[in-house]
Amino acid sequence: MTNTTGDTAGDAGPGARRRMPHARRREQLLQVALTEFGRRGYHSTQMEHVAGAAQVSKALLYQHFASKEELFAEVTASIVTELTARLNAAVLAEQGSVDGIRAMVRVLFDYATAEPDAWNLVVRHLDKPEVGLELRDLRERLGVAFADLLLRRRRRDPALSPAELAVNEHRARLLVPLMYGSMLSMVSWWLEHPDTSREKAEQMAVEFIWLGLDRLRSGERLGKDSAMAPEPR
Repeated sequence: MTNTTGDTAGDAGPGARRRMPHARRREQLLQVALTEFGRRGYHSTQMEHVAGAAQVSKALLYQHFASKEELFAEVTASIVTELTARLNAAVLAEQGSVDGIRAMVRVLFDYATAEPDAWNLVVRHLDKPEVGLELRDLRERLGVAFADLLLRRRRRDPALSPAELAVNEHRARLLVPLMYGSMLSMVSWWLEHPDTSREKAEQMAVEFIWLGLDRLRSGERLGKDSAMAPEPR
């Protein structure tokens, strides 16, 4: 039975029933749910999986969270709050755009290393907004952060007309999904290939993003027949 001071682990069995403060139990359930959602994915995770892993009854779990949707929303909201705070702090500390991208890459590598369950959840669900608004919000925040980096100098350039700035804004919005997609993929690849040094993986991510953007900004484009042209030897 839940009260303001604690609850009982209903699956503990006779003689082994444990009381835990309500807030602590809730935090435990959120942590267990994070692991289960990260490992199984939202659609394959059921409330009984979380209850079993936490060694509590499903009834007790429902006392804390009315539905799987509510439980997932709280788990993802916590991830979004922490990760975006880290990203914002890292980017604001840098002056240049390339340094800002380098800082974002570093934060993502740090987060994936320190919080593997949360990272798995983000990678599994970031582009599946039907499972909740919180990760859609994370995707939007990532997009805004990347766009701000791309447009930092241009927004300060008095020589750019409003129309020219609008063109740059539109181009940035097109590039943003490519940027965060490549970064997430690189981090996940590195986690699966520990023989590659983190320093090398981070540098490759930054160079891939920045040098590619630099060529696009300089006006370089592929022609219509580029796919048919032989590659240089």
